[in-house]
Amino acid sequence: MVTLDALPTNRDEEWRYADPAAIAGLDADALALWRDVTLAPGETRTKDLVLGEGEAGLHRVRLTVGAGARAALFAILSASEYTRLEVEVTLGEGAHFELGGVTIGGGDAVREIVTRVHHAQPHATSNQVVRSVHWGTATGNFLGRLAVARDAQKTDAAQSFKGLLLERGASTNARPELEIFADDVKCAHGAAIGRLDETAAFYMAARGLPPEAAKALLVRAFVADAFAAHGEPEALLDAALGALEGAA
Repeated sequence: MVTLDALPTNRDEEWRYADPAAIAGLDADALALWRDVTLAPGETRTKDLVLGEGEAGLHRVRLTVGAGARAALFAILSASEYTRLEVEVTLGEGAHFELGGVTIGGGDAVREIVTRVHHAQPHATSNQVVRSVHWGTATGNFLGRLAVARDAQKTDAAQSFKGLLLERGASTNARPELEIFADDVKCAHGAAIGRLDETAAFYMAARGLPPEAAKALLVRAFVADAFAAHGEPEALLDAALGALEGAA
């Protein structure tokens, strides 16, 4: 059982950007709870997860992906209170993990995705694409760790994070971390943060498109990258754009 003394703080690297007040209010017992999911060798499984109103708080998933199996997780974090999705993944030989994540919303909430992907065996692959859209004084975070074991040769792993700030006062943070002990691997990560493309918005407005519709189209295109590997992303895109209501 986790004791009160063991509650995380912003001094802990993996909680550096979290909301201090929300951390202090966490249930100590909940920190020890994980949803454990195991994929058998060769199995394929996809999960869509929408953490909107009523789903705020801490969500922890631990995935074990067997040899040749493929696990895909697509998630939206849009609740108006502190929300954290934490995912730990262990990949067997030739396994694949796909993450498409979006944090989106306004107010003053912190929404964050934290991943730890362990390439334990050779020839495994992973791809993580996270997009963050915030306004007001909200914050979107992505903390992603890739660990490649000494025997995990031929690993191919990638992380991509982009943040879009719709208002001054909003913020986003990214912390990629690579721990590689094998020597025949391909690992890459990238991060970029910016504001809405004013030129594109002006172009749309000049052709009669209302400002709100133009903004929705631009945001849709921005977050669509996170769901590019999803066969039918429309429901997820609609859920993400539903959080745009109230954006200035």
